[in-house]
Formats: sequence, C-alpha cells, structure tokens
Amino acid sequence: MKTILELSHTEAKQYFLKQESYCNIDLPKYFDFQPLLNALSKIGSIEGLPLDKAKKLDDVNYKFLTNKDGMYAWRPFQLINPAIYIYLVNKITNEKNWELIVRRFEKFQENKKIRCYSIPVISSSKDSSSKAKSIFNWWQEIEQQSLELALDYDCFMNTDITDCYGSIYTHTIPWALHEKAKVKADILKGERRKEIGDKIDATIQSMQYSQTNGIPQGSVLMDLIAEMILGYADMLLVEKINDEKTKSIIEDYQILRFRDDYRVFATNQETLIKIAKLLTETLMDLNFKLNTQKTFISNNIISDVIKPDKIYWNEAKQGSKTIQKHLFLIYSLSKKHPNSGSLTTALTKFLEDRISPLKLYKEGNSKVLISILVDIAFKNPRTYPIIIAILSKILSLETKSETIIEIMNSIEKKFDRIPNVGHFLIWLQRLTIKIDRYKNYSESLCQKVNNKDINIWDISWLNKDIQQVFYDNSIINDEDIDKLDKVIAINEVTIFNKFY
Repeated sequence: MKTILELSHTEAKQYFLKQESYCNIDLPKYFDFQPLLNALSKIGSIEGLPLDKAKKLDDVNYKFLTNKDGMYAWRPFQLINPAIYIYLVNKITNEKNWELIVRRFEKFQENKKIRCYSIPVISSSKDSSSKAKSIFNWWQEIEQQSLELALDYDCFMNTDITDCYGSIYTHTIPWALHEKAKVKADILKGERRKEIGDKIDATIQSMQYSQTNGIPQGSVLMDLIAEMILGYADMLLVEKINDEKTKSIIEDYQILRFRDDYRVFATNQETLIKIAKLLTETLMDLNFKLNTQKTFISNNIISDVIKPDKIYWNEAKQGSKTIQKHLFLIYSLSKKHPNSGSLTTALTKFLEDRISPLKLYKEGNSKVLISILVDIAFKNPRTYPIIIAILSKILSLETKSETIIEIMNSIEKKFDRIPNVGHFLIWLQRLTIKIDRYKNYSESLCQKVNNKDINIWDISWLNKDIQQVFYDNSIINDEDIDKLDKVIAINEVTIFNKFY
C-alpha cells in the first residue's frame, strides 16, 4: 500500500487538506470541515498568522474528552484550530521541507531489523477509508508477519509507550528532523533556528497555551509528527544495539512497530531483556516510558502474537441462537477484553446480521437489550458510534413513545454519573436529532449543531478577514441532517463499510 511519504509535496498538501486527514475522530457525518478548510487554504494572509498572540490563549484548539473506563480515566481529543492547521500544512508541505522530511524517514528506516507499519496510508478505494486501510495494514503486516517470524525466532516481547501523544516533548521534533546535537549546539551559540522542525515545535506550542508537553490527538497530520519522533527513537535504538560494546551479543533480532506498539523477536529471552533495557533508555531520553502493565515476554509466539480478545471471540461466538444470547456473548467479551478491536467488530457484525434485518422484535422486552448495550458503552468508549446505531434500530421498533422517552432519560442519567463524556454526547445527539433537533446537550460541539454563532475555537487573535471565513463556512451540514434517517445506517458508523 502507498504511504504518504511516497507523495510529492503538492500531493501531500492535498492529502492533508482532506477532511478525513484533518479529523480522524469518529463524528456523525453532518460535521463537515471541508468547506472551511478549502476556504482557509485560499487565504494568503494565513502565512502571517500572529502565533505569538495565539499561544497566550487557552482555547485556540477545541478539546473534548472521552471516558476510557466508566470511571475516572479519560482521553483528550482535539480539533486543531483550522487556521493553524492550514498554516502548519503549508509549512510541512513546502517543497524543500517535505523533501527533508521524506529523507529523514528514509534514514529512520535504513535498518531493516526495525520495521514500522504505521506511516499513514493512502486510500485509493471507494469502499474503505484511509483509517480502514491502516487497520488492515496492522493485520497484514504486524499479525501475519509475527506468525511468520515464529519460523526464525523462539520468543518475543510485547510492549508499548504509556500515554504516547500526551508524553511527547515538542522540542524532540527538531531533534528528530535535524539531530539533537546540532539543535543543542545552535541554541548554545545563540543562533536563531528557523528549520522546519523548529517551526513545527513552535506552531504546536502556539495552539496549546505555550505548553511543550504533548501534541493534539485526532488528526493524520499529528500522527505523522508523532511518527517523526518514534522513527527517530528507532534510529537511536539501532545505534545503541550496534554499539561495539554490544554488537557481538545483540545480532539476531527483529522488531515490528505500529505507532507506539512494539513487538521484539529473538532466539532467546536474554536478548529480549537486553533490547528492552536499551529501548527503555532510548525512550527515556525522549520523555517516554514503557507501559509495564502491557509488557510481557512469551516463548509461545504462535499463540500469543494474536490478541487474546480475538482468540476469545473466535471461540465464544459459536452457537449463539437468539439475539439476547448473542448479545450476552458480546457482553462477556467486553468484560474480559474491554475496549478491544474484537468488541467493535463483534458489535458491527451484530448490527449487520442480527439487528438491521429486524422488522419486529419478538424475543421479549427490548429494554433488556438496551440495558446490556448501554452497559457495554458505559465502559467501552470506542463502541459509542456502533452502539448508538444499534440503539437507533431497536428504538425504531418500539411503538410506545413514552417508553422511548423513558429509555432516553435513563441513558442520560446513567452517563451523567461519570465525568468526561463529551464524545458520547455527540453520538447521543445523532440518536435524537431526527426526533428532537433542538434537544439541548452540554457539549459545545453539540450546541454548535443548532447555534452557528457558537465559536468552538478561539479566533479572536485572527485578523478580520480570516475571522469572516470562519463565520461564512459552517462546519454543520444541514443538508446532511435533513437527509438522515432515524435509524442510523451501518456506513455512518463503521470505517470499513463492506471492507471489514
């Protein structure tokens, strides 16, 4: 599959200006950022953005939260201020800068002992998105190659980085693109740096109140910037492994990386432990830490490289005769393997094969199904879109309007008990939008649907011409809302369409 690094600088710019590159967060289809992105990309004054003003403000980007476990863990998503996003895209895809970035990635990937499979891929098919292709890339390259490597290696280590995006120190971006020693030397000389790495660093700080810790999560552009640092870490790790002091000891190994997930293969555990030590040291120098809870070593490559949620589901899903029994199996999967990919896949198949064809629900009280589904969503936020779609179908079969109102009130009260559910409210609004378009939700992005005057980004620091572009180009597509059905279509909530 073609990656973004195989594009010319003009092709890369076009790619980043697509809505799916700007926002890879699951949102209802009526959120349409394309007109605003297109209009801003034509404004020449974007090149002179007063970023010094922006970095003094706290709400330049739009932030919303999703709860991770039904308790107090949460993950922040951000919609980058589109003006800054266009500015940054222009800088990165400048011909000279883009060539430097591509060459740098070639340097990162010189040693074939470490292979990265998370560089953003290009979608050329109408049947799947780039996100779907990226996940398919994971299956083809990581899982299949892991199984193949069992021929040559006897054990492997699985690990990842704790809070990768939140831990990124923005100054490591120029280190990655221009070498840490050179960057430090220039700073000590008092020389003002204007390289692309420094511009990316400064631009990210300007959108997050001058902070140097963390980068926004929620766009392909930021995924690529994260890959710059992780690719640099790969290169530094190889240098440590190839150091003369260890070269004769650490030779027979292979590392597969997908973003911040690592699989290290070797012929003995002693080699794995040595590489783990060097990886820990490498990552610490870049402000990263390995996730000890997800780190393990195994001598059974064939059985352990496949994620346990997939193995469990393949064994458990046989013989579910009724809809309720089928859903109980999925509920059991959610308890044993929360927030897993297999859970989302199982719910998608449940919607397609068992729920969507229903004309009449005959198995008893539909509130039982709804109760189980809501409990799954409560603790598994990645399932919000697909569960909302299932609920829309079940509620469409309910004939009593008072029962629907009662159910909706119960759902809202349940989620009121946990903090940081902005992402859930966005999808709950999709469930109710054709029943009550003007139902009020506390999440600002929900309020934007019915009140175009709400600014979800602080644009007070921009000149009047650019501000006017924001006012003239709504991010809410009313025509899409008008065309929506009460029952949410499968292709609204699954990234695969028929691809999965």
